[in-house]
Amino acid sequence: MRTALALALVLTLALVSGCRAHDPAVARAAKARWVKLQTEPYKGKQDDIFFVNPELGWYVNGKGKIFKTTDGGKTFVEKLSKPGTYFRAVGFLDELHGFAGNLGPDYFPGVTDDTPLYETFDGGDTWAPVKDFPFPKGAGVCSIDIQRGAFINAGQLDRRTLVHVAGRVGGPAYVARSVDGGRSWRPIDLGAQTAMILDVKFLDASTGFVVGATDREIERSSALILRTADGGQTWARVYQSARPFEITWKASFPSRETGYVTVMSYSEDPAVAQRVVAKTTDGGLTWTEVPLVSDHSQQEYGVAFASPDVGWVGATRGGYQTLDGGKTWTHVEMGRAVNKIRIVPSGDGFVGYAVGAEVFRLDASGD
Repeated sequence: MRTALALALVLTLALVSGCRAHDPAVARAAKARWVKLQTEPYKGKQDDIFFVNPELGWYVNGKGKIFKTTDGGKTFVEKLSKPGTYFRAVGFLDELHGFAGNLGPDYFPGVTDDTPLYETFDGGDTWAPVKDFPFPKGAGVCSIDIQRGAFINAGQLDRRTLVHVAGRVGGPAYVARSVDGGRSWRPIDLGAQTAMILDVKFLDASTGFVVGATDREIERSSALILRTADGGQTWARVYQSARPFEITWKASFPSRETGYVTVMSYSEDPAVAQRVVAKTTDGGLTWTEVPLVSDHSQQEYGVAFASPDVGWVGATRGGYQTLDGGKTWTHVEMGRAVNKIRIVPSGDGFVGYAVGAEVFRLDASGD
């Protein structure tokens, strides 16, 4: 009997290992480690980082600063210092053209700049406010999503760059949509559907998501995800947590079918210790909650997946890695208050960048 049980266990483990072996990201992530980069000290949480390739990237913070690297994070150069501006999001279409989003005043002390979006055409050397940006006064930016796709143009196959800018924490809830790389914008008022927007993610010109909250008052708020299938004309509520004191935070879609969203709990009750991640495997039509960790002191922030199975969630202290789609998680050292994680293809592998109180790099490129 013991021999039969042992053989069954070996066969089961072999089958599991064989299935996971089909995903090359598993092996690369399993042996890769996050390494801290040398950056300017910052007190608190820095919010976003973006790379157009493994070497060229930018990160931003709440002191109104934008930093750039051309050597994969070995060195960062300050490109902008604008006190009174809270840079919450950054995204680039290519090596020269990019956007930086400002949270705006009346939320954090010392933020006086009410310009929601800045733009650069020279790789971040100079920045200027985006003209005729359609956010109303008081609206700010928490997220920038850039999606490149194909479309039919006068009977010919063409390509275009979609840009969606959304915000903000605490409200109001607006999305600005551009289908021409930021030359023109259409505003989308979502104040009737969500109290705030923390992140936006489109899979193509039609299908997209905003992650938000049901109420501006945190004690009445539940985490919320909205989905559109018509480019933002209409939205459906596809996930709402059953607990108060919750909002969503960041989203990651490693494939069209599989997506993950972090859920933040602000409950002061020590008994409320379980942290969960919302997961979809049907393109965002339905969502389930995946247990992350039972620890009241941990708050989850950023999330990024290199494949449907391999990903990371940033937290107050370090982060968590999964190699099996969230069935199990391992704590990893990747900084403090890890707010945004970016995965960048590199050769036959990838590199990762994470920003919070510090900036970390993960090299799973195989180089």
